[in-house]
Amino acid sequence: MSDYLPVPREVLPQTPSRSVVNASYLLMAGTLLLVMWQGLLPGLLSVCVGFMLTRALARLLARLSRRRVPGYLPHWAQVVAAGVVMLAPLALLSSALPHTRGYIVEAPQQYKELLDYLARTVLELRHKLPPDIASQLPDGAREIQTMIASYLGAKAGVLAMAGRAWLSGLLHAYVGLLIGALAAVRHIPLKRPPLVEALYQRIMLFGEAFGQIVAAQFWIAVFNSLLTALFLLLVLPYWDLALPYTPALITLTFVAGLIPIVGNLLCNAVITLVGLSVSPVAAAACLGFLILIHKAEYVINAKVVGRRTHMGVWELLSVMFVAESVFGPAGLVAAPLFYAYLKKELEARKLV
Repeated sequence: MSDYLPVPREVLPQTPSRSVVNASYLLMAGTLLLVMWQGLLPGLLSVCVGFMLTRALARLLARLSRRRVPGYLPHWAQVVAAGVVMLAPLALLSSALPHTRGYIVEAPQQYKELLDYLARTVLELRHKLPPDIASQLPDGAREIQTMIASYLGAKAGVLAMAGRAWLSGLLHAYVGLLIGALAAVRHIPLKRPPLVEALYQRIMLFGEAFGQIVAAQFWIAVFNSLLTALFLLLVLPYWDLALPYTPALITLTFVAGLIPIVGNLLCNAVITLVGLSVSPVAAAACLGFLILIHKAEYVINAKVVGRRTHMGVWELLSVMFVAESVFGPAGLVAAPLFYAYLKKELEARKLV
């Protein structure tokens, strides 16, 4: 800004040496690995969400202020934004959403019942299908049905014991939200030691990757969930084909939609199986609807995520496969974000 005095050279950030930069890479990689090994991914994602929400709300308040200075965020706007971000989840859970509060607390039990229901549906597949189609199933299909049902039953048993872990994950997420909001209002000095400056650059690139991947995938998940909710709550009941566990299916659509590609396949399979438990017509309607909206999603995904991150589908699937094999389901969520950050670091060094 032209009205500000130039910053003296002695207070400008110092350029880190190569050894300091390498140390910052090691610290960043070690932190991300620690997050995955200790199951702190919800907290890390919540830190990023809290930081971004606080900054976005502060910019909005600054634009609405009559004393707005272009390119400057007043401290009062940052403090108000941080307070809103920190208190809004508590206010919603305590007053505005009593039914949702109970659903969130009992989510593992809800999905345990859904998995048990899917297992029974798989075992009764021959009875659900029309006779002429059921007669065409090979004899080995019954063994496959039993294996799938056993797998779903085992997962349901795990979820029955996951209540405490689920509440612990919610607590980690909220603490991460608090940390992100507080970090967004922290004063950053212009003069920083070399290692701090190098780590600041790593964190800025990670934040850019998070904004591109998670924000884009979030809106895609919202798009999917909205259309799925309209389909399950309005369209199917109008034709007397209402599905059981509709709230759990809508929530699953949103959560699975945050995982590119694989999440869509999982969600499609679950909703189609639940539709098959009602009737073959309901299953066909669910499958046709899901194919339709996911064709539209592929266009959005290619234009939004692909353009911003320069990632091909084969790259994304490869890193998700490796991350899932090493870290389990959390690896599926973290892989797109971590890989996008890695590409940003390589692009910054002009290596790709």
